[in-house]
Amino acid sequence: MQVRGHALARARSMDTVAMTRTHRLLLALGAATLLAGPGAALAQSGRISVEIDQAQRIQLRGPAGSVIVGNPEIADVTVVDANTLYITGKGYGVTEVVAVDPIGRTVFQSQVVVTAGDGAGRVRMWRGAQSTEMACASSCSPSVRGTSGPAPAQQ
Repeated sequence: MQVRGHALARARSMDTVAMTRTHRLLLALGAATLLAGPGAALAQSGRISVEIDQAQRIQLRGPAGSVIVGNPEIADVTVVDANTLYITGKGYGVTEVVAVDPIGRTVFQSQVVVTAGDGAGRVRMWRGAQSTEMACASSCSPSVRGTSGPAPAQQ
């Protein structure tokens, strides 16, 4: 009887050790998730392509407290609400847009590539060294971008 009681006590002790290890693992995973916080789960990354003079809607998975644009001459960001941004292509090139929550955790980060797109509805006319960008539908008119200076020298 003594041996059986000892074996039962030992089995319970082993179950307690196994449960304690599992409990520790779950606590560690929970703590890692909390330390990573919503910022890690919500952060988006990658590359976004936006055509010049066009806008693209970005839905954030968490509220943004601040938005940073690497080069505002390439892209602009309009904040509609804490979870919605519109990125507008202003100039050709690549920049980065980052949104952080009120305590500084990244909720969005992406490279933004501003391109000419397919060029539909746009024509560039050259007169000597000067170009004029035209917006075309049933007829063409000079676009807001207007006229540029001389073309860059070829290398």
